[in-house]
Amino acid sequence: MSSLPSLQNSHSISYLSQREAAEIDETLMGPFRFSVDHLMALAGLSIATSIAEVYKPSEFNRVLAICGPGNNGGDGLVAAQYLHHFGYKPFVCYPERTPEPLYTGLVTQLEALSVPLMSVEDLPLDLYKDYDILVDAMFGFSFDGTARPPFDDLIQRLVRLHSYDQTVQKQPVIVSIDIPSGWHVEEGDTGGEGIKPDMLVSLIAPKLCAKKFSGPHHFLSGRFVPPVIADKYKLQLPPYPGTSTCVRIGKPPQIDISTLRGNYISPELLEEQVESDPIDQFWKWFRVAVAAGLKLPNAMALSTASKDGK
Repeated sequence: MSSLPSLQNSHSISYLSQREAAEIDETLMGPFRFSVDHLMALAGLSIATSIAEVYKPSEFNRVLAICGPGNNGGDGLVAAQYLHHFGYKPFVCYPERTPEPLYTGLVTQLEALSVPLMSVEDLPLDLYKDYDILVDAMFGFSFDGTARPPFDDLIQRLVRLHSYDQTVQKQPVIVSIDIPSGWHVEEGDTGGEGIKPDMLVSLIAPKLCAKKFSGPHHFLSGRFVPPVIADKYKLQLPPYPGTSTCVRIGKPPQIDISTLRGNYISPELLEEQVESDPIDQFWKWFRVAVAAGLKLPNAMALSTASKDGK
């Protein structure tokens, strides 16, 4: 379960139109002197942190970030770097590289980390066979119209994941950055045939299409927003816990506690097999616990009883 608290009433959060999102971006990079690379660094860290809150690298290790040519793709490139440092094994598909120094620098940084950069032709046809997490970083809030090749095919590959038999194949999870690629920024998945992400990481404030998001995990990144901008656009934003750069929006998914129970079956313990000295027996068990790498092997519970068994 996530360690971050959630904002229980997601309806109290502001949702931005495409025009409002563009205006806020222009204000941040204009009068407030936020550079594009600074905003990407903030977004990439928050995206990676959000993923790590829900999908632990011990279970979801192989990550494919599919990055578009714009700022949304840049956010994905930065997130891949942080995911590497967080213990994941990221791969990056960046089919339409932007020649600007900012983007070539991000590629150089990924290469320095030995993160594989793959072409579309390098990708398996069925993405579920090779990856545990698919980061959709193709298009952001400035997207309008129909996706062009090769992104139209990449979007369809993510869409097709929903058609596989989940009882037979382990499904990779889809994490979309700010906007599920191919969705209308304000109206959402109008045809009902688009990407259905398991996690959405909204940036600064969720866009109107996020109201149509039905996945279990919605996080918000944007702790850096100056109060004057929040006041100008009447943004209602949740408090961020502690030092975190992201916060869960809405209630966390319901968990069936009964499914968490495990059966603990151990070999029988016979009196003739234990040490005669209880201290020797304790050290025998303690050494086994340490060798097994158990967490807090020195923790114990003490139970006492009176003469009448109470």
